[in-house]
Amino acid sequence: VEGDAHVQQAVRWNLFQLFQATARAEGSGVPAKGLSGHGYEGHYFWDIEIFVLPFLCYTEPRIAKNLLRFRYSMLGKARERATELNQAGALFPWRTITGEEASAYYQAGTAQYHLDADIIYALKRYVDATGDTDILAEVGAELLVETARMWADLGFYDDEGRFHLFTVTGPDEYTTVVNDNAYTNLVARLNLNYAVTVLRELAERDHDRYRVLCNDVGLDEREIGDWLQAAKAMEIPYDEKRGINPQDAKFLERERWDFAATPPENYPLLLHYHPLVIYRHQVLKQADVVLAMFLLGNEFTFEQKRRNFDYYDPLTTSDSSLSPPVHSIVSAEIGYEERAMQHFRLALLMDLANVAANTDQGIHIASTGGTWMALVYGFGGLRDFDGRICFDPSLPKAWSRLSFPLTIRGQRLHVEVETERITLRLEEGPGMTVSVRGEAVELSAGAPSSVALGEHR
Repeated sequence: VEGDAHVQQAVRWNLFQLFQATARAEGSGVPAKGLSGHGYEGHYFWDIEIFVLPFLCYTEPRIAKNLLRFRYSMLGKARERATELNQAGALFPWRTITGEEASAYYQAGTAQYHLDADIIYALKRYVDATGDTDILAEVGAELLVETARMWADLGFYDDEGRFHLFTVTGPDEYTTVVNDNAYTNLVARLNLNYAVTVLRELAERDHDRYRVLCNDVGLDEREIGDWLQAAKAMEIPYDEKRGINPQDAKFLERERWDFAATPPENYPLLLHYHPLVIYRHQVLKQADVVLAMFLLGNEFTFEQKRRNFDYYDPLTTSDSSLSPPVHSIVSAEIGYEERAMQHFRLALLMDLANVAANTDQGIHIASTGGTWMALVYGFGGLRDFDGRICFDPSLPKAWSRLSFPLTIRGQRLHVEVETERITLRLEEGPGMTVSVRGEAVELSAGAPSSVALGEHR
């Protein structure tokens, strides 16, 4: 970052913490506090797949692969957990070290079924970013089978043929045990569709290996067809009158939290109000619909993103370190530069300024990963849906330049964003095609390409 020395210094501090926490992740996961403190007792959460894996996929793909293999090593325990909860397939724990569920509060823990799909989302992002399809045959296909089975078993069809997921909790822990959480249904649909795609491609590419997998897990084509049907029929809540996605089927019917009557010392809310009081209101701890708009942004229009953000941003507290980076990214995308910077600074200074007043328990590793994401996906404008690399940058007015490296399918790309242009330099590799605001750009090693940027919409 050029133009703000204090921001650059804080960015380097966050990246150091992130590298330190993940450098030796071989045969183990990344605890929520890394190696920096006793908070969360060293447990792993879904934060790692969503907030740390993106950084590793584009900087240290070997470590990203190790973390995915580590999740696979828990598959046996996840099958046992699903059986314990009377579900088919596998159900990964919300909080764990050994693969067993370590959370006793099911409303904001076990009910977060979305973790299965978060792992699959991370797997897909890794494959798209690296081109490493070998991992799919090694561990990915089995993960896809067992997670898809869980979703197909968890849901049901109504009389009109729509597929619903009831009694679940999304990423937001201030709204629990609901029906048709929008985030959960969207990522579950991705999980089901990706399972169908990967398995059918495996059947065509390596039929012998596919047959071995089918025999090992008792899979047949009929079951795969059931997953595809469930994905097609998945209910995604949408309110026509407001033009937004309700967080869940009943979210908009709840009373809005009275923020004006809530004194600053009463945050975080969970430490000052009974959960039942919080659960009755429209108030968020973590980004939910807004997170879905970032992860699955190609499934929302620009206008839908703005309307959703305008609705949920005022309802979202700063009680979780997971919200600021996501809200910063979406703010930057929809042209809210001031709001993007406000959220970015919260993420950037989460521990340096002790924003949550709990840094003594350890560094918020997900927030350090979120800081990288806010820079690269937010102000750098990177989008990588289905492996297509696109840029739509939005450089803050106070900065003169933002630059960062990316490793994409084994090729090293250097990105430099300035107010009026973006320069892409392929440092090594046979060449690639990227997109800048819809314009295809052919890159070859040693030949930088500079693209003029008009006004960000």
